Amino acid sequence: MPDDWLAYQNNSKLIQSDITFKAISDKDMAFLCELYATTRWEEVLQAPWNDQQRLDFLKQQFEAQHKHYLSHYPKAEKLIIKQNKKQIGRIYIDRDETSICLIDVAILPSHRGHGLGTQLLQELLIEAQDDNKKVVIHVENFNPAYAWYLKHGFKQVEDKGVYQYMEWYPE
Repeated sequence: MPDDWLAYQNNSKLIQSDITFKAISDKDMAFLCELYATTRWEEVLQAPWNDQQRLDFLKQQFEAQHKHYLSHYPKAEKLIIKQNKKQIGRIYIDRDETSICLIDVAILPSHRGHGLGTQLLQELLIEAQDDNKKVVIHVENFNPAYAWYLKHGFKQVEDKGVYQYMEWYPE
């Protein structure tokens, strides 16, 4: 596993000292599936299903997403975010010579809204600035984070139907 992000965090002045990262493993799949469900629960409430059907659907969607990430980003860092040794989220990052792709970031609802996502994004932007790389993301059209990314200097580059492809460039 590449250790760029983990090494970078050791020098970070932005990330809270009680936040750590670890590479995902098969033991983390239940947590990752639960985390995924928290990001899509409001959306599936619109379906005429009972809660078990919603959970089953979200599990299938998580598994499909996980397989997609593994096949399309085989060298990416796929990390569990921990606070005080407790799993609270995930961040997946892929790097190449010219860009940093923020594949996915998700935090449990109880830990959202406290600035951690902004800290994580700012760390990536500092890294990109230092390495003169752009940061790229795909954001679903209905995702409220779209406006958050615009606020942090991302520009919409292409409408890909379900997703908006966005980029941030160093100064």
